[in-house]
Amino acid sequence: MVNPALQYPIFGPEIQCPHCRQTIPALTLTDTYLCPRHGAFEADPKTSELIHLQSGRHWRQWNQEWYRQHTHPDGIRFEIHEALDRLYTQGYRATRVIIAQRYRDLISTYLERSTPWRGQSDAARPRLYGLPVEFSPAPEDEPCWDVINFDLEKEPGAPVRYPYFRLFE
Repeated sequence: MVNPALQYPIFGPEIQCPHCRQTIPALTLTDTYLCPRHGAFEADPKTSELIHLQSGRHWRQWNQEWYRQHTHPDGIRFEIHEALDRLYTQGYRATRVIIAQRYRDLISTYLERSTPWRGQSDAARPRLYGLPVEFSPAPEDEPCWDVINFDLEKEPGAPVRYPYFRLFE
């Protein structure tokens, strides 16, 4: 008798589609999940990644949430921009963005830098969409940062100036 768990990919008999969040089934005896809207996703047991076969996009899971693993700065910037828009529609404003350390080199050329005034701190704080940017702790210290891409600190209220319209400046 074959163990039923061995008939499915590493994430089990069904998952949430990373694109539309609809429950999608695994194809038995394969490493594939099939979404009727977005096509096939292959589970890689070596890397614990889910790969969208049509686009080649990679996803990793943390606490039952899928996070796209970016290889281009526009991807992570667009994802942050979408999250800022969601905050705004929920009645919040972002006060800071914390980006995963693994994206430091990828996104650093896109960060806004300002020259400090005399008498102020000599370290210019990088910004993205007008928000101060910090980078995450090392994944060895906080393992979630090996998977998640960024976190937004927020507070209630609309932004003073809605700076997030500057998507690709």
